[in-house]
Amino acid sequence: MGKNLRGRELGTGLTQRKDGYYSAKFLSKSGKRVEKYFKKLVDAREWLEKAKKKDGNDIVLAPFDKVAMGIIENDDPITVLSDMTVDQWFEFWTKNIVNDLSPNTIRNYRERYEINCKPLIGKLKVGDVKPLHCKVIFNSMMEDYAGSTIRQCYIAIGTMFRSAINNGIIDKHPLDGVRYTKPVKPPNKIKFLTVEEQEKFLKAAETTHNYKQFAFLLETGLRTGELIGLTWDAVDFENRTLTINKTLEYRYKNKEWRAAPPKTVASYRTIPLTTKAYDILKELYDNRDKVKQNPELDQELEFMDRQTAKMTKMNMKDIVFLNWRTGLPTKNSSYDTFLYKVCDKAGIKRFTMHSLRHTYATRAIERGVNPKTLQELLGHASIMTTMNTYVHVSDDSKLLAIRQFEQKAE
Repeated sequence: MGKNLRGRELGTGLTQRKDGYYSAKFLSKSGKRVEKYFKKLVDAREWLEKAKKKDGNDIVLAPFDKVAMGIIENDDPITVLSDMTVDQWFEFWTKNIVNDLSPNTIRNYRERYEINCKPLIGKLKVGDVKPLHCKVIFNSMMEDYAGSTIRQCYIAIGTMFRSAINNGIIDKHPLDGVRYTKPVKPPNKIKFLTVEEQEKFLKAAETTHNYKQFAFLLETGLRTGELIGLTWDAVDFENRTLTINKTLEYRYKNKEWRAAPPKTVASYRTIPLTTKAYDILKELYDNRDKVKQNPELDQELEFMDRQTAKMTKMNMKDIVFLNWRTGLPTKNSSYDTFLYKVCDKAGIKRFTMHSLRHTYATRAIERGVNPKTLQELLGHASIMTTMNTYVHVSDDSKLLAIRQFEQKAE
């Protein structure tokens, strides 16, 4: 399977040369290698599909590859890829093609597939799945699932079958023309704290053991997994910067801590520390020998570094934020549970840890931070994600805008 110059999989028969051109090639029925070069990937892919069809060439897997996919035994004959069931393709796809995505994304794909897709299309051949099958999946979810969950299923199915097209397994996407009608909660309904709510929250949390974590998120906008996985080697006190290069989460199913790379390549970033964020880290560092450390921290966790494509290690003894009682990192779900208690104490509506990231982004825009700069600070691949999902317009900022408008008119 070929790759582009950045290491991304392009599909069978497609590669990108050092001069930037894309090579499309296949072996004809007569055994002759056919190859052509294109400036654009889409042109190379289109030519390859048409040329193979004209030649009558079927894409096949060698026995070794099919054994790796769990489709046949060692001595079974070669068979056409389209003979695979959707179950078989999903397993191969998650283990070999999108295995560099974040663990959360893979887990979400698997959950939606196994709960909502597998019972209806799992035994079908990949090439036999039609739009009507996909529509039945979404219809079956309408009553019991939120629009956001149906959208998540739509993305999982869409990405899986798009990969099947890119690899020459199917010619047409079974989601073409298929839509779901249940509305998704709009971005402006996602919870963020107003200035007043933020002040009440921090005051209520001030005497708790998790205050520093909450305050730190409001100063940096980190994802919860990035906060949990933060280690001292990522902190540069001299230059007052913080490097985000891994995440950490507790996997309840296996009862173990799992280190992983950041959500996307864009999530790798180095950010300057505010004075408050610096002070929080400096105080924790100066008192790190006084913090309880659980014996379970005596381990190194391996994970894939997206930037180098090599395995790297994380020393759990180096973790910054530890639970005062257990001597271990605090689990994501435990943070949310504790947050509810603080919210009740502060007399504000309950929210989750991720809302602190939304709040950070909203405060940044209110204070005049350039949207492109904010995109880099949050680690987003697209500025549209920053603006449409994480930036919220508060009533205070609307009032300020009107006042600025009036001043300009005078």
